[in-house]
This record gives sequence, structure tokens and C-alpha cells, in this order.
Amino acid sequence: MFSPVSILVVTALSSVLSILVLVSLASHAIDGVSRWIWANVLAIASLLLFAAQNVAPAWLGVVAANQLLAATILLFYEGCNDFFGVRVDAKARATGWIAWAGVLAGIVYYTYGAPDVHMRVVVVSAFHAACDLAITGRILMSRPPERPRYNYLFVAGTSALGAIGHTVRGAIYAVKPPGETALLQPGPMQITFLALGILVLPSLCIGLVIMAHDRLAMRLERLARFDDLTGALSRKALLAAATARLARGAEDDRREFVAVIDLDHFKSVNDRYGHAGGDDVLRHFASIVSARIRDDDAFGRIGGEEFCLFCSAARLADVTALVERLRVTVEATPCGVPGGALHYTFSAGIAQWDGREPLASLMARADGLLYEAKVAGRNRVKALAEDMAA
Repeated sequence: MFSPVSILVVTALSSVLSILVLVSLASHAIDGVSRWIWANVLAIASLLLFAAQNVAPAWLGVVAANQLLAATILLFYEGCNDFFGVRVDAKARATGWIAWAGVLAGIVYYTYGAPDVHMRVVVVSAFHAACDLAITGRILMSRPPERPRYNYLFVAGTSALGAIGHTVRGAIYAVKPPGETALLQPGPMQITFLALGILVLPSLCIGLVIMAHDRLAMRLERLARFDDLTGALSRKALLAAATARLARGAEDDRREFVAVIDLDHFKSVNDRYGHAGGDDVLRHFASIVSARIRDDDAFGRIGGEEFCLFCSAARLADVTALVERLRVTVEATPCGVPGGALHYTFSAGIAQWDGREPLASLMARADGLLYEAKVAGRNRVKALAEDMAA
């Protein structure tokens, strides 16, 4: 059977491993990670003080050890709020630390004022149960629905187990306390709750690490799917979406169309306002288009100042009217750049898929129409007359 000291030491070592992994993630600026790192640091200090309880003075082995462990679980909760972007005002944040100070007062009182080990356990267990329950609630309410559930349910389940364990422990010590009066005193009750601790604390740390890795994976997936500057689909994601659209073919007499769009005189924008100004224009244009197309449309940046829009419609005239509305809106909506407001325009070529040609051929035809629009004077939309009739 494990001794209480060995259980505490093994738990402290698990926190060391968690710190090493979390530190490796710190450079990615994932919210909450810094608090989780400090929580593990405090957990190690607390567990080592508990392990030395038989030789350390009460203010270290009891008061300091309990308060460090209480701060650990509170930092875990605050880190979860940061991780999910939950804004907590100063008053609400202070409430947790006021409760932590209340635990300190209770421990000091039941250690020196009216010594009572059982009541000390009740005070500590109530605080930990509340924090564990808060972590469970935060994760269940805030977990991103589009991400795999296991990562988040594992942490929620672990913290819920901790809440149940501390609630049961507090209730037992309040109603019918066991014969053991010291944490390191061997006995079924002590070993049981220490074993629960070695299960919950390391599992909680592992779960938080998994959540942080999932956040990093989500960022990488987004970088692969979306253009980092404009938020439009990346070239790779756009072509994949277009291939899928053509593969499904026409549906309900609706046909597939592509509009290749190029911002006019963009080089002069970069020359006059610098690349920062050019980036502002690209973001401005993408935001206008993204706000005015349907959810089923695929809009992305294929390079430089060139974009593509894939959509389905009954007639080419409908798509032409859509792109023309976008052209008028862009022309009438200046972009704020250093030194003032910039009016800019775009040209576009629109082609209708014939139901057989490959994607490259379809885009080449649209690109050819874009070139004709540029030659004709820019700031215009070009589509084939015979396609318009269709």
C-alpha cells in the first residue's frame, strides 16, 4: 500500500511534468496557460510542505500548505476563464480571493485559536469543492461546440469528481469524523482521500494541457483554411471548396459560377501608402464581400490582390448583378488609411461552369474575362453575352 508521503511526492512530480509541457506552450500566447503554470508551481510547494508536515512547524505544514493548495485550484479556475475569453470584472475576481482569505482565517483559527482538525478539513473541503464545481461549470458552458468534446469533458469530469470527493470528505468530517487527526497518519480514510487527490490533481493538469493543445491545433487549422490577413478562405481551402462544388454538380436547376476579382491599381496603393495601407485595403475589401454573400458561397484570396467567388444561381445574370452590387458598394465605401480615406475599385470576370470542364479551365475563362475588363478601363464586371442569355 502507498504511504501518504509517497502519494504526495508522486502527485508533486506529476505537476513538474505538467509545468514542462505548459512552458512549451507558453510561446504560443494561449490565454490561461500562464496561470496554469503558476498553479502547478504552487501545487508542488504545497504538496512538499504537506509531505514534511511531521517535521515542519504548523504555520508551514498546515497553514501555508493548505493556502498554497487553495490558491492552486483558484488559479486553475481563473486560467479557465482566461482560456475561454470570459471577461470577469474586478469585483467578481476579488470574490474568489476574498473566499481564499476566509479559508486562511478559518485554518488559522482552527489551528491556533480553537484547535480542531475536523473543522479545518470542513473549511478546506468546502473551498475546493466550490472551485472544482466552478471549473466544471465554466468548461461545460464555454467549450467550443465545433471542437472534439472529449478534451473538454475529460477536464469537466475530473473537476466534477474532485467536487464530489471534497463534498463527501467535508460532510464526513462535519458529521462523523474518522479517528485519524493528522494528514499523514495512516488510515483508510486518509489513504482514500489522498488517493483521490493523486487521481484528480494530475488528471486535471493533464486535461488542461490537452485543452491547450486543442487550442493550438484549432489555430493551425484556421491558418490552413483561412487567409491570415483578410479572413477569406486561403487559396488551398478555396480550391478544395470549389472542387467539391463542381463534384456535386447542378442541383435544382442551379448552376455553378466563378467570379475572379482583382483590385484596380493596387500597386499604386502600396507605393503611396506602403504595404500597411495595402493590407488595410485588402482587409476592407474582404470584409465588404464577406458581409454580403450567402453562407453557401465560397470566397477566398488566391494571391496578392486577387480574389475568387464561387456561387450557385439559376442564371449568370443573377451572379453578375451580385458582383455589380459589390463593385458599387466598394466604390462608394472608402477605406481608412494613414493620412485619410482611400477610394478604390475592382474589376471582375465571371464564367459559368458547363458541367464538364475542369476547375482550372473554368477559372482560366473567368481570368480571361477579368483581363478584358481591365483592358476596357477597369472598375467593371465582364461576363460572356452568350452565358448571360443562358
